[in-house]
Amino acid sequence: MSITLTQLSPDDREQFILDNQEAFNYGALEEFGRRDDHFEENEQIISRETIEQSIDGGEAYRIMDDGKPVGGVIIKVDGARGDLDILFTLPKEHSKGVGYAAWCEVEKLHPEVKVWETVTPYFETRNIHFYVNRCGFHIVEFYNKFHPDPNDPDGEHMDLDDQFPDGMFRFEKVMGE
Repeated sequence: MSITLTQLSPDDREQFILDNQEAFNYGALEEFGRRDDHFEENEQIISRETIEQSIDGGEAYRIMDDGKPVGGVIIKVDGARGDLDILFTLPKEHSKGVGYAAWCEVEKLHPEVKVWETVTPYFETRNIHFYVNRCGFHIVEFYNKFHPDPNDPDGEHMDLDDQFPDGMFRFEKVMGE
């Protein structure tokens, strides 16, 4: 395995979005089966609009294994703070170390970042394991109806409350710890 990150090209944008949706849907279906009610639109856990906004507002990369796309990552960096917006691997690539290797590449790409942050829904136990046990993140906050996201004071992302009524975990990784 030879994992690298390649900046997302305009001609790969559509496939990147479809691969992202496939990966997120797989996680939800694995957890909830067809009874799932966490879809944003058209049977998608993560909407096209959400992914496009993330791509347009950050740095998007294809995760490549020996030249073959196996996932993707979108990050935002502002000085010493970084936000892991989206990280996914194709379902057929799960449990092969691809996600961890990609995360290590992200850290190398931005050594100036001292604190990384990300969020994931409470039910994504695979993600929680990955961020905490593999990548060294710590759960620092639990957003839910009793404790809404303070960075969303106007309730712009209230649809997340409807989509994930049982909450979202916020993770941080302080580099050098």
